[in-house]
Amino acid sequence: MWIADNWKDYEIIDCSKGEKLERWGQYILVRPDPQVIWDTPRINDGWRRKNGHYHRSKKGGGEWEFFNLPEQWQTHYGELTFNLKPFSFKHTGLFPEQATNWDWFSEKIKHAGRPIKVLNLFAYTGGATLAAAAAGASVTHVDASKGMVAWARENAASSGLSDKPIRWLVDDCVKFVEREIRRGSKYDAIIMDPPSYGRGPKGEIWKIEDAIHPFIKLCTQILSDRPLFFLVNSYTTGLAPAVLAYMLGTELEKYDGHVEAQEIGLPVTCSGLILPCGASGRWSA
Repeated sequence: MWIADNWKDYEIIDCSKGEKLERWGQYILVRPDPQVIWDTPRINDGWRRKNGHYHRSKKGGGEWEFFNLPEQWQTHYGELTFNLKPFSFKHTGLFPEQATNWDWFSEKIKHAGRPIKVLNLFAYTGGATLAAAAAGASVTHVDASKGMVAWARENAASSGLSDKPIRWLVDDCVKFVEREIRRGSKYDAIIMDPPSYGRGPKGEIWKIEDAIHPFIKLCTQILSDRPLFFLVNSYTTGLAPAVLAYMLGTELEKYDGHVEAQEIGLPVTCSGLILPCGASGRWSA
């Protein structure tokens, strides 16, 4: 498992009975997590002095309950700054486990010895975009949500990266790649963090089990002659790491590279456990 263990501003303090107790900067949140199926005693005082609690509804969805939590606050990872705010369906605007991937590809970019063009698809609030830009890459950031792209730009400004070569695009990722193929555009690295299920700006349906392999295949058509890396993330429990590795290995076979895939996870302070948080597949030259 690849573990995101370099955080100072974030930690999972404890987890039990379907929920995790987290510290985001100075604030304590309780949020549901489907992986936490064990029932261990909630001894840590944070369970009682939390600042926010997302209650999942048995009918689906849920709602936040707040205890002295600001509408927005910041957290830091190295030189990166992220603006956080609780919004629908339990999220805060950041997936901390992805830091293990940020560290991995940042080293690749820094030591490439040449300019690197990165395409970040389903780019959300820009964690990977900021990490790649800070490492020296030029980045094209694509997400179907106008609000998420605006949030990512705020994060870039807070991180002092507004002057970096980042293109911010609100677009359907599949249609964007199809247009880039027609335009003859090329990228040295591709990052994709697709949702399990989603809709594009015009109602296009995305279901990861059906769409991910054809999309990876499509994206290979915009890789440069010397690609540096290709990263695919999945939060869908049905897609094992080996499946991600097989898809990348099959579609990037013509390039001289190495494929590996693992679960990604976050350490739990109280128990010493590692909480699994999805999977990543990595191809690198």
